[in-house]
Amino acid sequence: MSASNYSYSKLLDFATAVFKSIGCSQPHADCAAKALLAADLRGIDSHGIARLSGYVRLWEVKRVNATPQIKILHETPSTAVMDGDSGLGLIVAQEAMQVAIQKAKSAGTGWVSVQHSNHFGIAGYHAMLALEHDMIGIAMTNASPLVAPTFSIDKMLGTNPIAVAAPAGKEPPFVADLATTTAANGKLEILQRKNLPTPSGWVQDESGNDSNDAHILKKGGALLPLGGDWEHGSHKGYALGAIVDLFSALLSGANYAPWVPPFPAYVPMPAQQPGKGIGHFLGAIRVDAFRTTKEYKKDMDHWISGFRNAKPIQGQHAVLVPGDPERIASEERLKNGIPVHQDVVKDLRSLAEKFSIAF
Repeated sequence: MSASNYSYSKLLDFATAVFKSIGCSQPHADCAAKALLAADLRGIDSHGIARLSGYVRLWEVKRVNATPQIKILHETPSTAVMDGDSGLGLIVAQEAMQVAIQKAKSAGTGWVSVQHSNHFGIAGYHAMLALEHDMIGIAMTNASPLVAPTFSIDKMLGTNPIAVAAPAGKEPPFVADLATTTAANGKLEILQRKNLPTPSGWVQDESGNDSNDAHILKKGGALLPLGGDWEHGSHKGYALGAIVDLFSALLSGANYAPWVPPFPAYVPMPAQQPGKGIGHFLGAIRVDAFRTTKEYKKDMDHWISGFRNAKPIQGQHAVLVPGDPERIASEERLKNGIPVHQDVVKDLRSLAEKFSIAF
């Protein structure tokens, strides 16, 4: 099935209206919609408007609190643990990053671990909030168990993304935003909508054998850590995913490993939960806590231009710097619109009917 293009402003207004319809305040609805649509704008269709109905379903089964009382449970001059009160992770993570930024302004660095939250969209958006303050931003989150560690059949970890955003001078900022799996679950959902197989190394079946079935998770299979298998370094992807769990959950008191709540509302909650909700970890590092911002930006521009000038392999036009594909996608989609698959359009029209909103 084909996709239709919609303007960023139309989708943003619609998402804002939906979040208001489930009870979010205007500031929270604006905040959540901007974080959600940042994914579509940056070409990460798996985490954008296609997820809107999923957030609504979580609210319907009372797993999302539309009016959370987000609070600090514990803090030092440079650290904090926050309770998201089961709010939308799209909102909770932004508030946590603002706390990290404020702490960095006074202490040089700020670090916030979050419990009792939900899916927070793309990690890169939250990390990039630090850029306007001439800070390096770091964001990560754990997620429901869809990933089998190296040599395992059991699903023990989520896709557990990590993002780092670093400012530059004349060059665009460096923005690395990656799942610690070979592919995020949302990429499987895109393949499912298109009736396409997965590349090798993305998933395994219920017995641990390599699979190309995009629906394999519904048949007992699992996503694979970054690297795919031992020979290609999957133990490193497994370790990275475990590190995210440590910072996001073990430091905050959130659920971890196979006890993290699932995103789909129809999937039963884990029987035993050692913590509260999903966990995030946000960090802000003031550049001038280490060296002058001017010197840093000069060298960062030199670093970036060095990679851009690296000789590409045959068949490729250029060596890309992390953040380039998303920046290019943003420019193109702001100009020409965001492609939305017809299955997602159908979903959005159902939401429009449910809440009596124009689409």
